[in-house]
Order: sequence, then C-alpha cells, then structure tokens
Amino acid sequence: MRYVTEFQDPELARGLVEDIRAAVTRPWALMEVCGGQTHTIIRHGIDQLLPEGVELIHGPGCPVCVTPLEVIDKALAIASRPGVIFCSFGDMLRVPGTDRDLFRVRGEGGDVRVVYSPLDALRIARDHPDREVVFFGIGFETTAPPNAMAVHQARRQGVRNFSTLISHVRVPPAIEAIMTSPDCRVQGFLAAGHVCSVMGTGEYPELAEKHRVPIVVTGFEPLDILEGVRRTVRQLERGEHTVDNAYPRAVPPGGNPAARAMLEDVFEVTDRAWRGIGVIPRSGWRLSPRYRDQDAEHRFDVTGIDTREPAECRSGEVLQGLLKPNECGAFGTVCTPRTPLGATMVSSEGACAAYYLYRRLGAPAPGAPAPAPVPSAVPSSAVPTPVEANPVG
Repeated sequence: MRYVTEFQDPELARGLVEDIRAAVTRPWALMEVCGGQTHTIIRHGIDQLLPEGVELIHGPGCPVCVTPLEVIDKALAIASRPGVIFCSFGDMLRVPGTDRDLFRVRGEGGDVRVVYSPLDALRIARDHPDREVVFFGIGFETTAPPNAMAVHQARRQGVRNFSTLISHVRVPPAIEAIMTSPDCRVQGFLAAGHVCSVMGTGEYPELAEKHRVPIVVTGFEPLDILEGVRRTVRQLERGEHTVDNAYPRAVPPGGNPAARAMLEDVFEVTDRAWRGIGVIPRSGWRLSPRYRDQDAEHRFDVTGIDTREPAECRSGEVLQGLLKPNECGAFGTVCTPRTPLGATMVSSEGACAAYYLYRRLGAPAPGAPAPAPVPSAVPSSAVPTPVEANPVG
C-alpha cells in the first residue's frame, strides 16, 4: 500500500539509524508532539534503536489526555440529563472523570452514543428533533475543522437541537509553555504532521528562533519518525534552529486554506486548561459569538463542578515529558486500561497506554542493555538485535 509499506522498509530504516549514529557527538533530548507518533515509537522500539544519548521525550500530544477534568465532568453532567443524546468519539468513553466515565453514565441509563464523525451527530439531531443532541468536540487542530463544519451546517440547516461541548487545543502555545518551563530539557521538536496539514508551518519559525530549537514536521510511520530524528539531530549538531518540513507529501506550507477559513468563522482563540498541565494562554478555541447559542456548556448551564484528580496519578508529569509512564508507581498495578487513573492509560494515543501495550518490561536504567520490541518492519537481521517485549495479557 502506497505511503504505508514503503515507509516501513527495513533497509531504509537501517540506513537512517546508521546516519543518526554517525551524526551524534553529544547527548540530545527531542520531544515528539503527537500521541500517534508516541505509539509508533514505542510499538516499533524506535527509541531503543537510536544511539545512546538520543532521548525521545513524550509530549502532551494526546488530545484525549489533555482534555481537562472539569470538561470531562461537564460532559458527564450533560450526558446524564433526561432528553439528551450525548455523542462522542469512542476513545472518550473510558476517560475517567472525578467519579465515573461515560460508559458508567450509559450503564445508568444515559443515552450516550459513539459516532465516527460530528456530522453523524448532526444527522442524529435531525432524526430526533424532540431531543437535545450534544457532540463532544475535543482535539487539536486536526479534528477542529470537521467539528467546526458540523456547527456551521447545523446553523445553515436550522437544526436548533444540536450543540457542542468544545475543548479544542492548539499546538504552538503548548510548545511555548514547554520551552518556558523551568524543568524543560527539550532541545528539539518533532512536530505533528497532521496538525500542520491543516494549519501549515507559519506559526513555528518564531518559536524556533525565540527558543533556538529545531522544529521538524514529521509523519507517523517508522521511517517518518527516523527521518525526523535524523534531520533534528543534524540541525542540533550544526547549531541550527530552523523549521524543516520532513512530511511534504501531506503538509503544504500554508496548510489547508478551506479548513482554516472554517476555523476562523466558527471559533475564536481563547485561554484553555490542559489536564495535568494547567491553563496555557491562547492555547485553545471556543465558539465565536455568532455560534455561541450552540455551545452546550452555556445551553445546559453546567456550573459548580467540583473536580478531584486521583492523588496517585502522575499523568500530568507524563504529559509534560517529566516522567516516563513506567516510572509511575501506579503504572500497570493500580492503573491499567481496565482500571485507569488517568486518560493517558486509556486513550489510543496516550503514552501510558503505549507503554502498557508494547513495553511491559519497562524502560532500562541509563546505560543498561535495552530490552525492546523488534520494529515490525525492521527485522533483526537489519538492525542490532533487541528483545521482543511481553505482549499484553
């Protein structure tokens, strides 16, 4: 399959690993800003194939994981109301709120439905004009345009029983927050290719120049990740800090003009809280005044929410790149996909879920031999032989 198998070629992977090894003369710490990239890295053992000293730090790139607890609790409150059909993508149903999740609400009689598109929720609203239909709109710049389109279409079609609970976040302000943190160790970024396919790369040069960090736009297949690492390391070794598009097959410099126009029409930029991190200025979107009557938070007046994070959950440190998932004392014991303490354990893009699925042996101590899964596209004859991780169950 074009753009899948050709970006999992074992010989090319071996060449990229050798190029990175030849380029490295000192330790470097890079952050991938996408949960999908994190899962590729851990699933294929890419971090453990890299030369010693090149560390990949997992950033706050999981949209489910950074949705604040207060918004989750508001979703639970709305979904519990009589006469409401609450629609969500499936990966939000297991995300724990203060005392339950959407699966529990559905088990208690709430009409909670999984949809594959916000337009599915809009269709449900047209089919049930006597019910209030709410779509849970979360995510980065990637999912924001279709959610904006659903709001736009509802207004255009006169569907008055459709509203959205919005918790959209933006990547560039998150990079700014990471780089200004006193605990920051990041020296370069692998930027999320799908975000840039919508927004382009225009917001990144200022960040790269201000913080003197290379930012390489990267895809999601194993060779995409390795090429992103190679370009980032080469810049660091040369003392450069520019924006480099290593994903040109999907990312034009200006992004998607139609999608950006829809975002500008429906949303406005606002401060946004990130779960485990706190409020980041101008890091999110909310519905613009023209569409404010379709904001479920205002329509249902969900206030007085009292949130409580589990004391033993350290997902906030994981999201900030301060802690590897298996360094948390609750990982794999108190906190599992069946009994999650935080969203990072249940989301399909969560770092804790990636470690639980693909690396049950845990990360090695610095300098120790690294047990790692063999990349599925890179056979043991092509790279230094690692040990396959224990599978789940």
